[in-house]
Order: sequence, then C-alpha cells, then structure tokens
Amino acid sequence: MAGVLMKDIRKSYGATEVIHGIDLEIHSGEFVVFVGPSGCGKSTLLRMIAGLETITSGEMYIGDQLVNDIPPSQRGIAMVFQSYALYPHMSVYDNMAFGMRIAKRPKAEIDKRVREAAEILRLTPYLDRLPKALSGGQRQRVAIGRAIVRDPKVFLFDEPLSNLDAALRVATRIEIAKLKESMPQSTMVYVTHDQVEAMTLANRIVVLSAGRIEQVGTPIELYERPANLFVAQFIGSPAMNVQRARIDKTGEKTTIVLGSRKADLPIPSPADLAGAEVHFGVRPEDLTIATNGNGLIDGRVNIVESLGEVTNVYLDVENAPEPIIVKLPGVQRFNRGEIISLSAEPGKMHLFNEQGRSLLYL
Repeated sequence: MAGVLMKDIRKSYGATEVIHGIDLEIHSGEFVVFVGPSGCGKSTLLRMIAGLETITSGEMYIGDQLVNDIPPSQRGIAMVFQSYALYPHMSVYDNMAFGMRIAKRPKAEIDKRVREAAEILRLTPYLDRLPKALSGGQRQRVAIGRAIVRDPKVFLFDEPLSNLDAALRVATRIEIAKLKESMPQSTMVYVTHDQVEAMTLANRIVVLSAGRIEQVGTPIELYERPANLFVAQFIGSPAMNVQRARIDKTGEKTTIVLGSRKADLPIPSPADLAGAEVHFGVRPEDLTIATNGNGLIDGRVNIVESLGEVTNVYLDVENAPEPIIVKLPGVQRFNRGEIISLSAEPGKMHLFNEQGRSLLYL
C-alpha cells in the first residue's frame, strides 16, 4: 500500500481558485476523512487524488510516484461513489469481477479475489443476485467489493453513505469500520459532510472550509482542542456555544465579562489579554445546572427537546447571538420562561480572539 502527499495543491476554474494551496501527508495505512460544509472543496480534492480533476499547480504523490499527469487507470486507486454505479443486468459476482476482466486478469485470480472480498463484506450468499434484488446497504457493499478486488494502493470514498436511510447508514458505517480493521495496511481517504461518520471512522480528520485546511488531527484532538471557531462549531453536536466576552483586569484579579456576568477564571499571562474582546466558547455537554443560582451563564428557557437519553435546553442569554444550549443527561423538566443558571466544567472552556483563533482553554 502507499500514502498520499500533497504539496501546495491548487485548483482553479478560470480565474476562480477553489483549492488554495493544500499541504497534506496521508500516511500508508491511515484512514483519513475529509470533512466540511457543502462547497468546501473536499470532493474536488478527492477527485484530484483520483485523477478525475486536473491539478492547476502543486505536486501530488501516491507512494513515491508523482501523479499529476498520470491517468486515473494507472494511479493504483479505487473509488467508491455515493451512487453505487452497478451494472443492473450483471450479477453481484460479475459486477465485482468486471474491472479485473477488462484488465485481462487470469480467471482463477479473479474468482479468488471476488470470493475473498465477498467473504469480508458478507456478500457470499448474494453473489448470484442482480442489484435490484439487494438493499441499498448491500448494493453499497458490492460497490466497495468491486474496489477491494482491484487491490489498489489507495481507496477513495466519496460520500458513500449519503444515499442511504439513517438505519442503513449506521449499519454500513459499521461495515466500513470492520473493513478497515480487516485491511490494516490499506490507505483509505473518505469524504463526508457528516461529522458522526468522520468522528467514528477516522484515524485523522482534515477539516476543510472554502478550499483551505482549517485543522488536521485525531477526532478527539479536534473535539477537545479546536484550532479556531470554525472547527469548534463544526465538530460536535449540538455545536459549541459561543458568545462575545471581554477580559477585565483589576489589580491582580482577572475576570471574563459575559454580558452583565463576571466570572473569576484563572487566565495565564493576563497582561497579554487585559481589555481584549474575545469569543467565549463552551460545549452544551460541558454545561451543568448551578444549583446555587450563581453560575457562569444565566438564561431564560425557550425550547426544551426531550430525546429520552438526553434533554437539550435552549436558553435566551444576554450578549449571545444564538440561543445557548445545555445538553443534560436523561429526562429533565423545565418551564418555558424559567430562569436557570449554568456552570461550566473546568478545563472545558475556550477563548478565541477576534479573528477566531484559539487562545486558551480554561
């Protein structure tokens, strides 16, 4: 297997640049997920790895080979699309074998690889069936099997679960995770807009926005230590609560001013931040009810979502552009208009500067 190396990769359509100087190394055997909102460039970047989009400038390597001018069929990649793209008149076996037959591989080798891939993906009972006799999840597994039999250097997945319903998405996501476990040496690059897929599948996540990398890290690194406001609010559900704040220093005392509330929080190097306007962030699951009424944030209950295992409470809070959300375990009961006070878990609060860059974790 092989890794992928990108050096200052750029893509333009006419005068419009959509990928702005991507530098990224994907190591051999990694499962890397590109994630970001629609239009951020994640699928374009994947298609450039595949050779389906030309590279305007920069260098793309698969293994030790510079592939900028290498056609897709010679790059040693296999791609799984969101549409299954199966031949409806061919059996599962023939769909999986088709690419190897075109490449004129020996019949015995084709049969061996198809049956091995079918065993991995639990498709052996369906090898004689036509695609129309399969569920959506099974069809997607056939598409994955078609990629496996080619024994590629790199697997590329372009939103492969987006056409499935919620239950099938979960089941097929588990199948892909098992597939990676069974093929630990395989390099896989996966595109999705679904952060749950990214968090559960990836060794590392690449967060993209407007054709630029915002942060690269493990799922937990991105969740606990976001580099900026974009990552902080994109990773995590519900999104991180953010409101404007000011750092106030009086003598030796440093406080964060959130509207009319002042919170005595230990801030390193306060001289660097005294008087600074900042963004204060805390995740909904890191907020708790302050039983003494003297918490960090006071809010008026607006909407309560009772989901059984958790309750999401939306609060109208002074100086917050959006409702502040607190995510509480189990069934909780509140009245609309009720005032509640919230505290935050130590070490789980974030400060970002005016430009959105992370400053501190409190």
